[in-house]
Amino acid sequence: MTKELKQQYTLKITQANKTQLVVILYEMLLVYIEDAEKAHGNGDRSGFRSGIRKAEGCLRELMASLHFEYEPAMNLLQLYLYANRELAKADIRNSVEELQHVKMVMNKLHDAYEKLSEQDVSGPVMANTQTVYAGLTYGKNSLTESLADQGSNRGFRV
Repeated sequence: MTKELKQQYTLKITQANKTQLVVILYEMLLVYIEDAEKAHGNGDRSGFRSGIRKAEGCLRELMASLHFEYEPAMNLLQLYLYANRELAKADIRNSVEELQHVKMVMNKLHDAYEKLSEQDVSGPVMANTQTVYAGLTYGKNSLTESLADQGSNRGFRV
């Protein structure tokens, strides 16, 4: 994942509600799988393993966020465990075939949660974050970010 993409995800996370956070986790998982595939194509074994490890971290976070008082949670857990086994197989076998299986399942779940997030009208989880305005300025191809509300009353509050 590139530095710019990490910055984009950081900004998205600060402005996301609960459902959007799940969508972001799916997106990050898919990016890490793509990173692993690219590394495998370049013969970079450590990059391949790193991408898989980061994807597994996203899966662990998705599993930890399940609410088992709701019926679909057990089905989602089974899908996540399947994806975790496939990632482990890909790592052990140094193969990208298993990554395709994980991508197929996670793309479908991502699409479903994206539709759900459109219906979720709750506010952001992090309510007291800085407002960031970004855009191209008069400088040649430079991105300038302006921060507003930089008081001491910002960040995540419990």
